[in-house]
Amino acid sequence: MLFNSYIFIFLFFPICLIGYYGFVHFKKKELAQLFLVLMSFWFYGYFQINYLLIMILSIVGNYIFHRLLSRRALKGTLVLAVAANLGVLFYFKYFDFFITNINAVFGTSFLLRHILLPLGISFFTFQQIGFIVDTYRGEIKNCNLLSYALFVAFFPQLIAGPIVNQSEMISQFDDMTEKKFDCESFYRGLILFILGLFKKVILADTLGAGVDYGYSHIELLGRMDSVFVIVFYSLQLYFDFSGYCDMAKGIGSMLGIELPINFNSPYKAVNIVDFWKRWHITLNRFFTKYVYIPLGGNRKGSVRMYVNLLIVFLLSGIWHGAGWNFIVWGMMHGVLYVITRWWQRIRNSEGIRRGDEFDEHKQKRRLPNVVSRIGLFIYVSVAWVYFRAADLAQGNKMLGVVLHGGHGGLSRDLAGEVRLDEFWYVLKVMHLDGMKASQYIIMIVMLVLGLVFAMVTPNASEVAQKSRGKVLSCVLLGGIFVWCVLSFSQVSTFLYFNF
Repeated sequence: MLFNSYIFIFLFFPICLIGYYGFVHFKKKELAQLFLVLMSFWFYGYFQINYLLIMILSIVGNYIFHRLLSRRALKGTLVLAVAANLGVLFYFKYFDFFITNINAVFGTSFLLRHILLPLGISFFTFQQIGFIVDTYRGEIKNCNLLSYALFVAFFPQLIAGPIVNQSEMISQFDDMTEKKFDCESFYRGLILFILGLFKKVILADTLGAGVDYGYSHIELLGRMDSVFVIVFYSLQLYFDFSGYCDMAKGIGSMLGIELPINFNSPYKAVNIVDFWKRWHITLNRFFTKYVYIPLGGNRKGSVRMYVNLLIVFLLSGIWHGAGWNFIVWGMMHGVLYVITRWWQRIRNSEGIRRGDEFDEHKQKRRLPNVVSRIGLFIYVSVAWVYFRAADLAQGNKMLGVVLHGGHGGLSRDLAGEVRLDEFWYVLKVMHLDGMKASQYIIMIVMLVLGLVFAMVTPNASEVAQKSRGKVLSCVLLGGIFVWCVLSFSQVSTFLYFNF
């Protein structure tokens, strides 16, 4: 089930709100938890019932490991549990990729299985691995099956994150009947949901139409076309994924449950280190806690630290997708991250020798923020090419057009894909539709709006925190919501459902 669908907004979520707050009001904690678990199963099983069976088996299996580790924290049990989770993930997500490479290297002809990837398996598998490791470390004494099932299956964050920790969720599930309905929290959640819906339905999907056209017709693109397509995808991915996370956090707030922030204006970052403090924050947190620190972190010298960082980014690339293009994307980020950390350590050492304290904010101001942001955005956008491309060859082909393509103007066909009918009617009313360049106006407007929203204006969380429920803002939000709902005829899934 999609957040941006009629069934979710007009049937599923109203039932969820009424049933949940009914059980909470009458202090029925177990019933409230069970109700949310069943609603989450409905939400997940709506995509395909086989997905639900896989997730339930994963929950039961990992809960058994949790109970075993709670009684006796044996390292062998931990290794078996983690290996089982990674084995399931490997089978569904990487088996065909592995066989393809075996065939290519050894000249074999093993058949591919074309296994259907269960939605969200990368997210709920990592979440459960974290839970199992925390149990082994003694951070979780005991957790009943109902709370654990809700921790894994809680529908707002089930399919595309954020990847939550038990420490920030289990206690909320245990205390849910002690809370009263909070109008302010509900209102903030509603704002987040509407703004996330706007990001997804109006911005991401509109820009995505141009991206799909560009990658399907690379041979028809000129240099300027390819640049636009690359920037469109950078914005599409941001608004699609951050829109999902805003909606997830908003739904949680309306239910009185706070999910962690997963995005904090990443395109406002001034370097790659700053970027990864802002983009997909909970994934970065997972790799830091369960990979980087166990590998030694920065405790075993600078060279080992840089190697550990590269390992993390390699795993991040593999986590995102089964393809060499994802590995290239991960290593592009990893190499720049290591270079940036090395440079920061050099500047820090120079400051210590001069008797100065290292000030990260001063470091950021050595280059104007605008220049730093633009430079980083260009680099990240180039890396996103491999993230979006079907394979390395397609990514190289797209970048090749940027370097060696013709110097013609923007394609009319590309401009025709990036359009909103609502804006086209506005142009007609203003009698601008007859202009020679009218077909490009909407595309340019969407590009400018996307860049401004991503790199200049406050993000959705900041807007929600500052909103005071004034009449004008409520009318504006209501108008945006209606606009989004009327656009559901062009519904599309979220990009991170593929990961």
